[in-house]
Amino acid sequence: MRGYSGGDTSDQGRDLRGGLERAAALLDGRRVAVLTGAGISTDSGIPAYRGVGAQTRANPMTIQTYLADEAARRRYWLGGHLGWRAFTSPAPNDGHLALARLERAGSVHGIVTQNVDGLHLRAGSTRVVEIHGTMHRVLCLHCGQVFDRRAVAERLEELNPWVRSPESIKLNPDGDVTPASIEGFVIPVCTLCGGMLKPEVVFFGEFVPAARFRAAESVVNAADALLVAGTSLAVNSGIRIIERARRGGIPLVIVNHEPTRADAWADTVIAGGTSPVLSGLADLLA
Repeated sequence: MRGYSGGDTSDQGRDLRGGLERAAALLDGRRVAVLTGAGISTDSGIPAYRGVGAQTRANPMTIQTYLADEAARRRYWLGGHLGWRAFTSPAPNDGHLALARLERAGSVHGIVTQNVDGLHLRAGSTRVVEIHGTMHRVLCLHCGQVFDRRAVAERLEELNPWVRSPESIKLNPDGDVTPASIEGFVIPVCTLCGGMLKPEVVFFGEFVPAARFRAAESVVNAADALLVAGTSLAVNSGIRIIERARRGGIPLVIVNHEPTRADAWADTVIAGGTSPVLSGLADLLA
């Protein structure tokens, strides 16, 4: 493990340096599993659900509303289409790239992410479990067929030729926007069976698929340490991952701007941005 050579000599800089060195000492020589949340993607321009500057959403889409209310589905698909076009443009930031570098160096052996943006894969990480799914695939709820989101987007625009992506839109954390009107909007259906389509993401009120959670558990069970980055752990799926690590008795390192639900269990906590902290860890460990 190399020493940290950051140039900031302020109290904040010294605190960061000390936190990085403590974290690196815990992670050095271990197989590290990583759990990430929305905070790792904010530097790519994707807003977080919680924390300073987060958007407030009074009525997020629930699975119950999606299945029962056609008007709500139309609003979701119109807003989701406009948002998805913007959601595909952000690039991986330094935090994503640092984790990919740590994987190549043999330190990080797998990432469990609560994000649906696909940025870990685009950054070059190969062992990624997207526990809440991805905005880049669409599922038929009747026959189970999976479609590339780009193909569904093309069909949506064929059915609704008036739909155009505005130059500037207010993007929500889960990749949609709030449309002003849904008048005349037609939702695409499954081309195989005519069934209802849904982006392959876990909605509020919906359970994480059992097979996907088992894949996430396997990443943690095979690890010697857990690094948590950019999540307040307000969602139960994240806490369940933490509990698996606690049962295994492995070191826990948390990186987040705001306090998390698991800070009291952590071996060390770094209160800071994921991009500079993860880049610093990569410099020490890779």
